[in-house]
Amino acid sequence: MTSLNRPARLNRTLLAVLGVLLLGAGAFALAAHFGQLTLTDPKAALIATTGAPPAWVLWVTAASAVALGLLILRWLAAQLNPRPKTHTWRLEQNPQHGHTELAANTATPPFLGEITTYPGVHNAHATLAGTRQNPTLAIVISTEHGSDLSTISHRLNNHGLPRLRQALDLATLPVTVEYRFTTRTGTRTR
Repeated sequence: MTSLNRPARLNRTLLAVLGVLLLGAGAFALAAHFGQLTLTDPKAALIATTGAPPAWVLWVTAASAVALGLLILRWLAAQLNPRPKTHTWRLEQNPQHGHTELAANTATPPFLGEITTYPGVHNAHATLAGTRQNPTLAIVISTEHGSDLSTISHRLNNHGLPRLRQALDLATLPVTVEYRFTTRTGTRTR
């Protein structure tokens, strides 16, 4: 997995290409409307021939429309699920005596419960992705405006993450943290 936010690069690229195409089409339409193009006659018909196109053109158009529709559906599906894929971890010290399976997403709720008790934190989401041999933790923390992010980061690095690594029996756990500010301000009560 190269990125925790898989569709972001594809989104930016597709939106940039679509934007450039729309700007070009708009500029072409304006230039044609005001008679600045010598390629087209403003009084000419939009379609030069009125006869039906060959059958192969219709088939190519239909196939292209279906392929484009499927690509758009795939893109929309990627937008609905931007989280990295989680796995079920198999924990075994001695395979002859049995093993324990742990869904990676069941390890994060206690950790998130601890994070939400930090001063200034409104909400937190985390995804523990990858395998036990190559895990990655992505955390999104919603905080109040004016919260001390260094204090939150300090508590996270010195208390929350070491406890999670100990609970999962991991020597290292690569982490990405994203802070989002909420519109709420002030102290919250529980």
